[in-house]
Amino acid sequence: MVDNVIRTDAVIVGAGPVGLFSIFQLGLLGLRCHVIDNLDRPGGQCTQLYPEKPIYDIPSRPKCTGQELTDDLLKQASPFDPVFHFSDQAESLVRLENGDWRLGTSMGLVFEAPVIVIAGGAGSFVPKRPRLEGIDDFEEKSVFYAVRRMEDFRDKRVVIAGGGDSALDWTLNLQPIASDLTLVHRREEFRGAPDSVSQMRALVDAGKMRLVIGTVEGLEGSDGQLHAVRVKHKADGREEDIPADAFMPFFGLKISLGPIAEWGLNRDHNRIVVDPGTFATDQPGIYAVGDVCTYPGKLKLILSGFHEAAVMAHAAFAYARPDEKMVTGYTTTNSELQQRLGVAG
Repeated sequence: MVDNVIRTDAVIVGAGPVGLFSIFQLGLLGLRCHVIDNLDRPGGQCTQLYPEKPIYDIPSRPKCTGQELTDDLLKQASPFDPVFHFSDQAESLVRLENGDWRLGTSMGLVFEAPVIVIAGGAGSFVPKRPRLEGIDDFEEKSVFYAVRRMEDFRDKRVVIAGGGDSALDWTLNLQPIASDLTLVHRREEFRGAPDSVSQMRALVDAGKMRLVIGTVEGLEGSDGQLHAVRVKHKADGREEDIPADAFMPFFGLKISLGPIAEWGLNRDHNRIVVDPGTFATDQPGIYAVGDVCTYPGKLKLILSGFHEAAVMAHAAFAYARPDEKMVTGYTTTNSELQQRLGVAG
């Protein structure tokens, strides 16, 4: 007997855009949801990597930021009162005699539900941390692996390290508001988009920012606040302390399914194989949507994930409540759906 079990209709693992839209689709059919995410806020990759960068391929939205998309999806799901559990990770999963699933988390929560929806994107995102002595003392104070609010860096001396798209994008975005900006990369060649490289080099030529070809060797500061970033120049081995208020190492992300990989689901590398007609896995009652799933013709796009969530919700309802009639139709005309949304006249 397990004490303090949380019973619900569906547990969604992942609070990115597709996980949030899954709340709406399941809620529209009358299924209650709890949502688990190892990040400390909703939005997944959108809010971790580009909260203020524009997205151009969301239907009916010519342009929106990752944070705006997340905010709207939360508002859309709000009539169904989802319960979120952030900074927690789905770990154990066992099948019960009645066919439901018991899911345990790293924070000790235990859920029982007929439906489990894996919407964890590509998996858990963990930044690749540079091997610098004492860096943990500065993290989330003056060392950052993501930009959540550009205004936090206005009039600051910023050092960015990396040669990919994230490093270049944030160099171009922060340069106009930072008092001083330096980009450090270990070689002259960059992995990022050629246009971004050209824009960065034009800023360097205009004297609006600095490019250092070399490596970051250490951090100087106290009480979590940086004073300088020590770099070693590749050309002559000379070391230099660059004054800095903030340091952003963009060396990429490590992506892993984590404990989900131990759940015995049929996988193709790090993707979960699903039936594209239902988005069911090979385990009854477990579904996967978004970047975490794979099937013939799969497109790794947010809009594809929205379609997958809608199809999944109908299949999940039929599985969770086989003796009940599903309320279907259009939200523009179906009064019962409108009542669930709280918009009935």
